[in-house]
Amino acid sequence: MTPTITLFFAALVAIWQLVLSTRVIRYRRENLVEIGAGKGRTLEFRMRAQGNLTEYSPIALILMALLELNGLPAFALIALGVMLLVGRLAHGWSFSFADGQMRYRVIGMALTLFMIGISAVLALGLVVLQVINP
Repeated sequence: MTPTITLFFAALVAIWQLVLSTRVIRYRRENLVEIGAGKGRTLEFRMRAQGNLTEYSPIALILMALLELNGLPAFALIALGVMLLVGRLAHGWSFSFADGQMRYRVIGMALTLFMIGISAVLALGLVVLQVINP
């Protein structure tokens, strides 16, 4: 079994990573900021959008892939993927495009953490089921 649903969402998250990374690079070039966040908050916000995506997405996608490889139904995987994608888009939008608007930030983190939490519980459940019924 190939984890195609996870692959689909991983590709979308990767595209979002490219968008956020490009915004950091472009700002650095336009404002001649070699390292750090410079004098304003704009670059710091953009860097955190990119960094936060980099910090949270790997564990979420690893859990998704393992759940998919262990037979979690497609509808559940799609729901998890949508939560992750919308959460990461909202959080990244908040920091990179909307100057840290708290509403999008909170929605983004809530969806992301909820997705990771649900995935972890599902993974533990699958392990228990496989141990009980090999």
